[in-house]
This record gives sequence, structure tokens and C-alpha cells, in this order.
Amino acid sequence: MTEAISLSFNMTQTLFIAVLLYLFGKWVNTKVNFFTKYCIPGAVVGGLLFAIIALILRLAGIVEFTFDATLQQFFMNLFFTASGFGASMVLLKKGGKLVMVFLVLAALLAFLQNALSVSLGSLLGLEPMIALMTGSIPLTGGHGNAASFGPLAEEMGFIGANSVAVAAATYGLVAGSIMGGPVANSLIKKYDLYNPNDVDENAVVVPVGTETGKFTPKGITTAFNLVFVGLGIGSVLFIAFKALLPTVTLPIHVMGMLGGVLMRITMDAKKIKVPEEEIDCIGNVFLSVFVSMAIFTMKLWELIDLALPIIAVLLVQLILIYLFVRFLTFPLMGKNYDAAVIVAGHIGFGLGAVPVSMANMNSLSEKYRYSKLAFFVVPVIGGLFSNFTNAAIITMFMNWCK
Repeated sequence: MTEAISLSFNMTQTLFIAVLLYLFGKWVNTKVNFFTKYCIPGAVVGGLLFAIIALILRLAGIVEFTFDATLQQFFMNLFFTASGFGASMVLLKKGGKLVMVFLVLAALLAFLQNALSVSLGSLLGLEPMIALMTGSIPLTGGHGNAASFGPLAEEMGFIGANSVAVAAATYGLVAGSIMGGPVANSLIKKYDLYNPNDVDENAVVVPVGTETGKFTPKGITTAFNLVFVGLGIGSVLFIAFKALLPTVTLPIHVMGMLGGVLMRITMDAKKIKVPEEEIDCIGNVFLSVFVSMAIFTMKLWELIDLALPIIAVLLVQLILIYLFVRFLTFPLMGKNYDAAVIVAGHIGFGLGAVPVSMANMNSLSEKYRYSKLAFFVVPVIGGLFSNFTNAAIITMFMNWCK
């Protein structure tokens, strides 16, 4: 049998492929009505098509791809920092109650994900700790938490925990990308939540894809500089946080977002104009590149290695999150258009990661209209505060399981 050809791509080439696949996915969406109708992001379409082809070629023993995804983390950090600048004082006051409600919902979902994984996993004959690797660690937590808590479980003697956590996180990333848009779209259609004449009363930026003519070279330059400075502040905060609380695991992108939040609050207090449109625009670029890179470099063959009991638990997790967002998130967040967009976001980070949330919500924005409230609430909770609540919930369950 002929040995498979091994193709390796460096950091720049991987970035090049990510951008091409994003553009290809956007083009496919214009040709295939299904993806547009159900609001599947272009970055997901292009990335997932490549990941499936890579899986087939690997299983056939033809080609194996290796990518240097170093820039994936960098673009994610930039995206979260840009998102932090959306935390205006006006929106903080207006969305204060909803932020708290959504924080409770995010924590409750994480708790239920762990309770489901441990209880159902035990019934199917799995070790409780191994079963826990299919709960909020890889789902609400994403690959970052999987890579942090998986090895920790293995250090406790639970061999295979890391592989299960990483594979489950990959599953969640795919499921969240595919599920978020269609579920939110169905709610918008069912309850007739969209009127073409509606405008977002919270919006100070325009819907994705529209032209305003307000962009200037100075505004774009200022936006880039602010995001880079915010990212630098986040890096310093990350170092300080690790020095003060060395035993607490917190992803660096959370601190990048906090850097953006602190800069926005300071600029608002000093009456300094924030180039929101420009920051949102470049933030969307960072997001698209990250999501495309994260998906097309996925090792889908890791999902094949999952045992049937683990696959069963992960499938039931999909049912759980659908029921949760349909009967809790949607009505408690207002049962309106903003709530429907928030549902897409909750599915995104409840199964995968906040960038998936943003990609899901961007797809809805392109089809309907922008929701400033959703684009504020979801990343603030999913990208910032839920990291703390999820870590506490995970620690409680891990102590019980061991």
C-alpha cells in the first residue's frame, strides 16, 4: 500500500488558506440558498468543506495535512479585544438586567451539561471523570478549557480524559456552527420578529454589509491602534492575574477583552470619541479568519475514535441545549428579535466557543438586521464572566468525580 503524502503548511500559508476558504464559503452561500436560508456562516461553510475533504483523504491513505495554526490564537485575541470596545456605558446601563439574567442562564446551562454528562455517562458504563469530559469543559469551555482540564484529569489517573475532551470540543465547535443560525432563524420566522422597517434602537453602528461612507483612513488607523493597545493591556493584566492567582486557569483572550472594556469605559468617561464602526469592521475580519482557521484545521478523525457511550452523551447534549435556549434563554431574554439573535449566540458558545457565537449572529445580521444588544451581551458573558462561573462549576464536579 502506498504511503500517504504528507503536506505541511507554515503559518503564513495557513493564514492564506483560511482567508481563501472564508471567501469561498461566502461565494458558496450566494449560490446555495440552503446556507443563506438557515444562516450558516461563510467561514463555517468553507472551513467545514475542507475539513471533510481532509478527513476523506486521510482515511483513504492519500494525503495528510499539517498546519501551523499559530496565528489562530492571535486573531482570536484580537477579536475579543475588539469586542471589548462594544461595552459602552449607555449599553451597560440599558442591558444591565439582561446581562445578569444571561449570566445566570450561562451558569445554569454549564451546570446542567455536567449533570447530564456524569449521570448519563455513568448509566452507560463510563467513569464519571471521563464522562465529565463531555460536559461544560469542552462545550461551554471550548478547546481552551479542554486543553486545560483534560490533562489535569489525566494527572489524577484518568487516562484518555484529554483526548475525549479535545474530541468533544471539536464536536461542539461543528455542532454550534451548524445549529445556531437555523434555530434562531426558526424563532424569527415562527414569531414574526423581523420587520424590514425595524431599526435597532441600541445601535450606534450599522448592520453588517452596509456602506455608510463614514470610514476614513484616520478612523481605520485609530481603530487598529486602539485594538492593539487594548490587547497589550490585556497581556499585562494576564501576567498580573497569574501572579496573584497562580492556581486559577483563565484564557488570555479574556484579558484581551477586559483590556478593550477598560479602554472603552475610560474613553467614554473622558468624552473621547470611539471609532465603533471601524473597530466592528476590523473585528469582523479577525473573527472570520479565526473561525475559518479553527474549523478547516480541525482533526475530524478524532470524533471517529469516540466510544459509542460518549457519542450518545454528546448527542443528548444537543437536545439539552435546544430545549434550554428554546424554553429558557429565548423567553427570559425578551422573546423578541434581540432574544433570537442571543439564542444563536448562546448555542455558539454553549457548544463551541464565543467566536462561533459571533459568526452565528453575524449571519443573522446579514440576513435581517444588526442587534447591538446581542453583540454586547453574548461576548461579555460568554467571553468574560462565564469563564469564571464555568471554572467554579467544573472544579466542583471534578472534586465530586474523583
